[in-house]
Amino acid sequence: MKREKAINQERITERNNKIRETLKSLIFPTILALIILGGVYFVINYQARPEEEEIVELRSYTGDDQAIVMENDSLKFTMDPLTTQFTVEVKESGKVWSSNPEGAANDSLALLEEKNKLQSPLIMSYAVETGLETTVNSYSQSALNGIYEISREGDSIRVDYSLGNVEKEYIIPPVMTKDSYEKWTALMEKDDSGVISQYYKKYDIKKLKKTDNKEELLTNYPKLAEQNLYILRSSTKENVRKKMQGIFESVGYTYEDYTADKELDLSQKTSDKPIFDVSVIYSLDGDDLKVEIPFSAMQYKKDYPIYTLTPLPYFGAGGPADEGYILVPEGGGSLINFNNGKTSQNNYYANVYGWDMCLTRKAVVHNTRAYYGVYGIANKDDSFLCILEDGRSYAAIQADVAGKNHSYNYVNAIYSISQREQYDVGDIANSDIYKYVDKLPDESLVQRYRFISSGSYVDMARNYQDYLKDKYGQYLSLNTDANTPVSIEIVGAVDKVKQVFGVPVSRPLKLTTYREAEEIIKTLKADGLQNMSVKLSGWCNGGVKQKILKKVKPIHSLGSGKDLQNLATTANSEGVNLYLNGITQYAFDSTLANGFFSYTDAAKLISKERVKLLEYSHTTYAQRDDLDPYYLLHTSLAGKMSDALASTAKKYGVGASFENDGRDLSSDFYRKAPYSREAVSKLQEERFKGLDSTKVMINMGNDYAVPYVDMVTNMDLKGSEYTILDGCVPFYQIALHGYIDYTGRSVNICGNAEEQILESAEYGAGLSYTVMKESAFALQKTLYTEYYGSEFASCHQELVDTYSRYNAELGHTFNQEMTGHERLSETVTVTEYADGTRVYVNYGYADYDAEGVTVSARDYRVVR
Repeated sequence: MKREKAINQERITERNNKIRETLKSLIFPTILALIILGGVYFVINYQARPEEEEIVELRSYTGDDQAIVMENDSLKFTMDPLTTQFTVEVKESGKVWSSNPEGAANDSLALLEEKNKLQSPLIMSYAVETGLETTVNSYSQSALNGIYEISREGDSIRVDYSLGNVEKEYIIPPVMTKDSYEKWTALMEKDDSGVISQYYKKYDIKKLKKTDNKEELLTNYPKLAEQNLYILRSSTKENVRKKMQGIFESVGYTYEDYTADKELDLSQKTSDKPIFDVSVIYSLDGDDLKVEIPFSAMQYKKDYPIYTLTPLPYFGAGGPADEGYILVPEGGGSLINFNNGKTSQNNYYANVYGWDMCLTRKAVVHNTRAYYGVYGIANKDDSFLCILEDGRSYAAIQADVAGKNHSYNYVNAIYSISQREQYDVGDIANSDIYKYVDKLPDESLVQRYRFISSGSYVDMARNYQDYLKDKYGQYLSLNTDANTPVSIEIVGAVDKVKQVFGVPVSRPLKLTTYREAEEIIKTLKADGLQNMSVKLSGWCNGGVKQKILKKVKPIHSLGSGKDLQNLATTANSEGVNLYLNGITQYAFDSTLANGFFSYTDAAKLISKERVKLLEYSHTTYAQRDDLDPYYLLHTSLAGKMSDALASTAKKYGVGASFENDGRDLSSDFYRKAPYSREAVSKLQEERFKGLDSTKVMINMGNDYAVPYVDMVTNMDLKGSEYTILDGCVPFYQIALHGYIDYTGRSVNICGNAEEQILESAEYGAGLSYTVMKESAFALQKTLYTEYYGSEFASCHQELVDTYSRYNAELGHTFNQEMTGHERLSETVTVTEYADGTRVYVNYGYADYDAEGVTVSARDYRVVR
């Protein structure tokens, strides 16, 4: 019995094993079958579904020609409803500013397309997959066709444009009942009624043809269920519609009749031609005109994305007989005189906040940059400023003079709406292919126009100052400086390739230890430097081009953590503001060992590829493949790096210096957490705002960051001196002086120390220097030739002498507003302060007698 039981048990076990083996063998085929079935289900339920046709609403103006007026105590806004052009009357001065130049339609220099643009309050461009860009204007492609709407919304006027090459709306019935058809045709001449009968088709719901779609007809024309209808044939051409309009008009057919007949037609008319909807909202805000364009109101077909928008492209444009100038944000500010004759020069163009690093480019000849979004026009004794508010990070400022395509001098902001990226498909296509963003952010473009009863750029700057003070309140108040602010950048270490066991490895090259930096501070303080801010660069994570700041590690060869703390303690005891400098937006030479994984930590392009960056050659302008690439960090990670820098600075009881934040601004198309460029600017602004207990230093000084920081270095005072410009002025500096400390480039390594000092004197800037303890010979066989002039022993005495004179003569002005500026000649300027101090600067190579004061060649002179 036991043996039989054992045999049976063995058989059962063997059978179970076979069942298990069989089941195991079925697992993979079953999973494969499920995957295939899932794929089939997806194809049937999703891929096979036809995409819904995109409908762009076509607007229609139904009002009269009565002017639309909006008015308050300061301004009177009057719009022509037939063109949507308008004027703004400044009641204080009586000056009337026009959205478009008068007489543009008769401009002898302009071709028809340019005349249409000149008469347009809005210009738009759209693009296609191949990158081809087409310009559309609101005059000929909206207003003349009547495809727009105007409405009052409280204290504002809203214009809803449909833009595109669409059929003009003709006042002919799209649908008529039998009674209506017989009524109108009975009034017509026999030949005319014959024409009408050819283009209307009679429908009887009980006598439809096999080709007729009953359900669709009843959906589009519900009245068909009750009576016969005459429906205009969709193939009727425009010239025929125009003739039919004349026939109907001759028998008394009115717009009210047309409106009633349109109610019988519920069909949605579509067209293969690209149509766009854009809304512009005008409102009066005290003394200002406010213009808003909400992204949410933009409609377009995905194959024709809106590429750029230019609101009020010719507002206040100056004609050939006008006297005035254009103010553009090049450097601290630059002027372009009306009708200056420079018609062979390129127009002015500058990206607000520079290039967006999340957009690819193959070569860089010149980087354009404006660090504040403001432009303006002065016409004789009146002027206006246009301040870009929301959406300014998408803008570029462009300006040009009369005599090229037309007779007007103008300036405007052109906004990039649908960003794009070029794909390299050279092996499979003959043309470029572009990918555009899938959807627009829920944002708006806002421009504010401020009107000044003066033609002086100084008064324009003071008006901008009032705007900033009203907007930022307590964050922008006069400082108490009694001495010239001076920035001393001390370079700790740079990276240099060294051989380690025969293998080339990047290692920090010591230039200034923490103890040596401490001695430099003591020395300069003893030499009489006051109001000193020290930026410590290259002090952590590998040097100047530091690795990612996930872990902040002081460089061992520069000293210990205690040495760094002693440096901070000494600076504080000497009354010196010490700032720890850090890179927070980029990852240089960073690997997994540093906590950086490029596939998850780098920002993403529109194509969802990583933002991998290279330096550009100054000779060929192409990317330098011989240098190591670096990465733009994902926005949320960059924010954490900024927090890490601020936290470390707070730990040592010193300030934080941001190498990139407040200067560089880039979007991020990361799939799970995308950020628009405007959203990133808001994040940076909020971060600076939250650091009120920590001293903050930034570079360049983007306008959204400046009110919240203590020191701005490397401010571009004069910008690029393009040929079309007629002069540089300290517009931005007039608005900020006395409220924010700022400096230009480092005097000793900028390439022209004398010129930099003169510019600083004219623009009310402090002084800046870059120093290191080591000799310049230590930098041989490195990529840091820009520091060759920074050896402390070599530049020490000149630094002290320059600062001592500058501070003795100008130190008292840094807690005052700048109240005046004037160009006395091509090479001599004078800047005035609230207490009457006048600073004369002579850029020329000969002495100059200015207002009874002799200013030596290549020098400045202060008169109190």
